Amino acid sequence: MTTPAKPTHGTPDAPLLTVRGETTLEVDPEIARIGITVTARGRDRRTTLDDLTRRNTTALDLIKSYGDAVENLATGALSITPELTHRGRGERIHTYHGTIHLTADLTDFTTLGELTTRLADLDLTRVDGPWWELRPDSPTHRQARQQAVQAAVQRAHEYADALGTTVAALLQLTDTGTQGPRTRSAFDRRTVRMSAAATETETAPEPLDLEPRRIRIQAEVSAQFTMIPPTL
Repeated sequence: MTTPAKPTHGTPDAPLLTVRGETTLEVDPEIARIGITVTARGRDRRTTLDDLTRRNTTALDLIKSYGDAVENLATGALSITPELTHRGRGERIHTYHGTIHLTADLTDFTTLGELTTRLADLDLTRVDGPWWELRPDSPTHRQARQQAVQAAVQRAHEYADALGTTVAALLQLTDTGTQGPRTRSAFDRRTVRMSAAATETETAPEPLDLEPRRIRIQAEVSAQFTMIPPTL
């Protein structure tokens, strides 16, 4: 965003016209992002770590099995935390708590519900999301900025026409703000949790039906023009 310059003062020979141009676009998302938290808990540190490693590998293998539908897969924070007992004196460890956070970006929304359901059905695994997003280099951002500029030019011509004159020159164009994407999770940012007590004889859960939320992009500019002096 450019730094706004000091306002230019017009003259009778070059009257100043300052207008604002803005636009709002609603478009389909390009990426669905989900967060996965794998957990392990136990009295023995090594056993807890082994369980966490195994569950993390299971989650990663499941996500990777969807191939090109997953555009990005990343591991976030890892923690192994000893929890002390609340009774007695000294540093007596009651249990160990381990977590690993993963994020996955999907571009194929037809597989999103199935993958989310299968992840949530894993032992001690939590799924958050999805959050609908655009890519940083999405042409939608450029389209919104261009439409904001066009709106500013059109507004300037309308004001000049109301005075019976025309716009002469552009003095300054300032990007006053591009907002977005504004998205919401399909679950209103609540966590998807499923029981991990399923046995091997139970059937797989039905895939969740996840409908993409449209994304709102807003762009705004401020423009200063000179006009041919009107006859008032």
